[in-house]
Amino acid sequence: MDTAAPEFGGRQNRGRLWLVFALTTLLMVLEAAAGVWANSLALLADAGHMLTDAGSLGLSLLAIHFAARNPTPGKSFGYYRAEILAALANATALFVISIGILYEAWRRLQSPPEVLGMPVLIIALAGLLVNLAGAFLLRQGSGESLNVQGAYLEVLSDTLGSAGVIVAGLLIWIKGWYLADPIISAAISLMILPRTWSLLSQATHILMEGAPAHIDQAALITAANEVPGVLDLHDLHVWTITSGFTALSAHVTVEPGTDSNCVLNLLQALLRDRFGITHSTLQLEAGKPGDCQPPI
Repeated sequence: MDTAAPEFGGRQNRGRLWLVFALTTLLMVLEAAAGVWANSLALLADAGHMLTDAGSLGLSLLAIHFAARNPTPGKSFGYYRAEILAALANATALFVISIGILYEAWRRLQSPPEVLGMPVLIIALAGLLVNLAGAFLLRQGSGESLNVQGAYLEVLSDTLGSAGVIVAGLLIWIKGWYLADPIISAAISLMILPRTWSLLSQATHILMEGAPAHIDQAALITAANEVPGVLDLHDLHVWTITSGFTALSAHVTVEPGTDSNCVLNLLQALLRDRFGITHSTLQLEAGKPGDCQPPI
């Protein structure tokens, strides 16, 4: 069993996550204070998303810490699934926050309170700059790790949120239109929910040992059956351990007299080079199915 933990789970993005976490936490405190002072739901909504961001970034960093631990006899795959659990927690928290903001926006639409436009505008501009910086820092890593993707989506949603709050601040400051505050808040939440649902679905799919969408199992079986000496590949299982770490197990029937080590090497090379699967467990069986008769 390997004792070293490869670079999965977003470990290579740890420094950027720490920087974004610090910026997000600072901005969250400023937005919450300004939201209470200005009586702005839009700012409080953005601060709520920032709170979720800070929590999710903290969970992401914690998940990376656990994922870096080496495998043990009790946990042969190590702690890679901590990344997926963090992504699931992030998505769930953001989903709940968004629903709560929609409810509060509906309540304020019935009786819009007075809101101070200038403080909303100033803090929202600062929030937009911080969120743009955070999204830039995490964008590349979001394609490498579901954990980092969850953090990136939350920062991106807050970027949209800050832009919406700027619009609300301008309308309140220039026009005195207080309805802009709950309307913009609701629009922000409605834009966030589809992305959140997608992340939630992906994390749940992995935890349920679902087959990775990027692996064409039919093409994999066809390619394996074309390897010299292979009669049939069956009982195939493909699943994701963590982002970038796909595992496979299968039974392979080989022609009698075939060099099993040669077939195994060819199959592993095929899985690695064509399908990106580096962790495979293949059980080789000699002869055609049904050739072996049980003892009487």
